[in-house]
Amino acid sequence: MRCPYCQSDDTQVKDSRPAEDGAAIRRRRVCPVCGGRFTTFERVQLRDLVVVKKSGRKVPFDRDKLARSIEIALRKRNVDPERIERAVSGIVRQLESSGEIEIASEDIGKLVMEALKSLDDVAYVRFASVYRNFREAKDFHEVLGELKSDEDAA
Repeated sequence: MRCPYCQSDDTQVKDSRPAEDGAAIRRRRVCPVCGGRFTTFERVQLRDLVVVKKSGRKVPFDRDKLARSIEIALRKRNVDPERIERAVSGIVRQLESSGEIEIASEDIGKLVMEALKSLDDVAYVRFASVYRNFREAKDFHEVLGELKSDEDAA
């Protein structure tokens, strides 16, 4: 593993332990050249997924980008990081187990919306405002109505 600080190819693993309920391995590494310490995660990847954008452009699926978008929606919200990681892992598992290699970006957005709805209502509305491209205040009212109807059904 290359050192993120000095780019040396020779790093040493100091500690390994299971993470994400055994779905990943967390490795603590140190660079003997610069002394830098960093953490890596090793996960099972069932297949290389491709995201098909609305424009038709195809890009490789990026788990980190998915996690960043969820974290942006949850910024300054009191949600346990462990729950966030479980949500990201759950979405990735759903995508990998779907049997499809190419996945529409809209499908990923729907899965993120479902996950955020169970994590935090404010984050759900934040993400919906970007995902559904809100233009007016009434768009927010519609999403809030969806949340209310879900609460009434429960």
